[in-house]
Amino acid sequence: MWIDVLLLASLARQPMHGYELRRKVEESSGRALSNNSLYPALRRFAEAGAVTRSAETQEGKPPRHVYTITDVGRELLHDLLADLPPDLAGDSTEFLSRLAGFGWLEPVERLRVLDARETALAAQGERLGKLAEAQEDPWSRLVLAEVGRRAEQELSWLATVRARARKPSPEEEIR
Repeated sequence: MWIDVLLLASLARQPMHGYELRRKVEESSGRALSNNSLYPALRRFAEAGAVTRSAETQEGKPPRHVYTITDVGRELLHDLLADLPPDLAGDSTEFLSRLAGFGWLEPVERLRVLDARETALAAQGERLGKLAEAQEDPWSRLVLAEVGRRAEQELSWLATVRARARKPSPEEEIR
């Protein structure tokens, strides 16, 4: 789902052709996107009416396809950003892809996403603590303790994100 979020968010900024879209997603997220992920997602979006595809002529080359988000796509993007189901809330890539789109959400929607992430991290920390205590192998115990420490560190960071998420984004203040 993170791929869907990042693709639609990029198209919400401007229409793009596939290569440009792939590059923008990588620039905005640090995540490399293969054509095997990109084009099936774009095909699904087109079939669902979330994007349109038009051919742009190029001199001496085959036409390239430019993708433009539709109103349906904007609504889908909003729904994906505003919802972080419990089964995805523990996945940092899923969470961060939504966090990057917080400018499109109302503060109350942002706080719900943060709640889901914090709940998942707290559960993960508790589970890791129990596993670390029961672990006999010192190296495994070290790894479990470190992963737990990172979850605690993220919870602290989320408190600062929460304070910022309560405020309207600059785009909302302009409206």
